[in-house]
Amino acid sequence: MPDNPNFPYRRYDRLPPIHQFSIESDTDLSETAELIEEYEVFDPTRPRPKIILVIGGPGSGKGTQSLKIAERYGFEYISVGELLRKKIHNTSSNRKWSLIAKIITTGELAPQETTITEIKQRLMQIPDEEGIVIDGFPRDVAQAISFEDQICTPDLVVFLACSNQRLKERLLKRAEQQGRPDDNLKATQRRLTNFKQNAVPLVKYFQEKGLIITFDADRDEEEVFYDISLAVDNKIFTHKEAMAGSNELDHSLIMDSGDMLDTEFDFEDQADDQSSFSGYENTGGFTGDLRQSTIIFVIGGPGSGKGTQCEQLAQKYGFVHLSIHDLLQQESSSLSERSKLIKDILECGEQVPGEIILELMKEAMVTSLGETKGFLIDGYPQEVKQAEEFEEMVGEPKLVLCMDCSAETMSSRLLTKSQSCECFDDNAETIRQQIEIYYQATEPVIAYYEKKTQLCKINAEGTPEEVFLQACTSVDLFLKKEAAASSFSAEIQ
Repeated sequence: MPDNPNFPYRRYDRLPPIHQFSIESDTDLSETAELIEEYEVFDPTRPRPKIILVIGGPGSGKGTQSLKIAERYGFEYISVGELLRKKIHNTSSNRKWSLIAKIITTGELAPQETTITEIKQRLMQIPDEEGIVIDGFPRDVAQAISFEDQICTPDLVVFLACSNQRLKERLLKRAEQQGRPDDNLKATQRRLTNFKQNAVPLVKYFQEKGLIITFDADRDEEEVFYDISLAVDNKIFTHKEAMAGSNELDHSLIMDSGDMLDTEFDFEDQADDQSSFSGYENTGGFTGDLRQSTIIFVIGGPGSGKGTQCEQLAQKYGFVHLSIHDLLQQESSSLSERSKLIKDILECGEQVPGEIILELMKEAMVTSLGETKGFLIDGYPQEVKQAEEFEEMVGEPKLVLCMDCSAETMSSRLLTKSQSCECFDDNAETIRQQIEIYYQATEPVIAYYEKKTQLCKINAEGTPEEVFLQACTSVDLFLKKEAAASSFSAEIQ
């Protein structure tokens, strides 16, 4: 974007990025939950405690095995689910935590930044522990990345592989015995679907780091714990005498549980809720196809004309145009459980969590697979973390178009639109704030893609026709390169 010494908004470059989809309310900004981000969790002058993460589907026995590990090795036990439920109970009148309660009760994941903050606060309360076992975290790759960025790299990740049938039996039994609010039928189905969608990329992420060991959790809990103990002895306490028995682990279990990931759900009354969850059922097997798709991000400030350009580019090249605003509107008009959740969040004046935005986007892309030549994604990502999460869950964009437009031009266009459109009532101060937020949040994104050589800046100062011509030139050049690379690859083969 052009430098302008008379324009003040670039002075905020050193501020932390704005979490555009954060559920945090304005009143929370002064609370410890926000200020804690500025501090190291562990004292760098002292040995860091060993960290073991225990993950698996709901009902896989994570809590039981985590407690056993903690007791055997004298470690502290942390249940992330209990942390959140306790906070919800103690702050039931707080608007933010009331929303999080709804999210959890419907089977969705709690907002990532909130969960990480709660874990950090708990860890800072127990600085003298030799080791810590964390039960039920992370749930997806984005949470894993945030944990490593804000806390540390775990010493070991224990993954409990369990068949769908066994998971469902255990969850229904637990619902009868404990009556937890998140063990209702719809939430249980949603949590299983979430797990099914996120398990493969999460395990793969930790596999590539050499941190994860997988165990068959369909067996008796004592058998499972015996194998886990062998692994912990060998991985973390190599100086200790191992338990009697073989130290060889059956690594064929790692993501070899096809029934766990591929079996369709057969809950009673599922047909009544098909509209709510069918989108998730269809996303699991299409990740590979999405990664091969032509994905183009189009970013730009408010008033830069990115929406107009996306519509014209989609028509010219046969692409599907996706925008966050349209996706939220479409979902809000449906009758799904997630629609009710989104409406509640928006009615309270909060921003929709990034995890939900990413899910909506992935579902929309899966729906159009095979019927489009590519995807134009408008106004996303809005921060580097979103870019990284998209790459993990969906794939890398092949091209990023940046509508490069001065603040003066954007402000002038928005003011003109405000004066000519009764439904668009932004004043000069509101517009100034919108542009300021854009600069602060997006400049790191632009730098991120510039390093990857995927970014192409389009001078968006001209007329829509002039800008469209530039955009077409960039897309044509990209498509030619893609065709040439494909042809070269075919010749080699």
